[in-house]
Amino acid sequence: MYRGMGPPLVGVTPIFALSFWSYDLGKKIVYWATPDRKVNSLSTAELAFAGFFSAVPTTLVAAPAERIKVVLQVQGQGRPDGTNYKGPLDAMRGLYKEGGLRSIFRGSGATLVRDGPGSAAYFVAYELAKKALTPADQPSSQLNLGAIIMAGGAAGIAMWSIAIPPDVIKSRIQSAPHGTYNGFVDCVRKTVAKDGVKALWKGFGPAMARAFPANAATFLGVEASRNLMDKFM
Repeated sequence: MYRGMGPPLVGVTPIFALSFWSYDLGKKIVYWATPDRKVNSLSTAELAFAGFFSAVPTTLVAAPAERIKVVLQVQGQGRPDGTNYKGPLDAMRGLYKEGGLRSIFRGSGATLVRDGPGSAAYFVAYELAKKALTPADQPSSQLNLGAIIMAGGAAGIAMWSIAIPPDVIKSRIQSAPHGTYNGFVDCVRKTVAKDGVKALWKGFGPAMARAFPANAATFLGVEASRNLMDKFM
């Protein structure tokens, strides 16, 4: 049941740290590109850009971590050589021998297709929901736990409501033997032809059940950490 949990557990902290750092960097890029702006607040489109941008560097960590996770989860199911890896490091060595770094990073494009739009929706939903739920007269230094929790949960739902289909395709590309698919579009076409459109939404229920509490906790931790650092740094 817990096979393949090592890579995401090890990678989750740097992945989220890189995601939020890249999101802030994306916002700084917007400000740099618009020096004559009349309002300091970012528009929805600008927030979406920063969110999409955050997925680019994050993919460099997330893609290989998820490639190893998927391989460990499905090993023995259709691999022509019957390879069984003993753990994440063994899987990484085996994938490197199989096809070098290209093999380890297989599915990176699909990961970006999932996380680019998903991250845009993620951060836009959070910023808009938090603004709507926070009283206008509340000081920025004061945390509104209810607003953060609700906005964080909404962000998770917004992301995964559009990320499930590309996540399904990503997992199939990363778990299939080399040469099975010729890319993202080819995988979509073959998946729909074989299993129907509903196959693209496999796992939607569990993802939605996890999305709200997991991301409410994520944003609560991020906001609390920022508030703490602002006080002591």
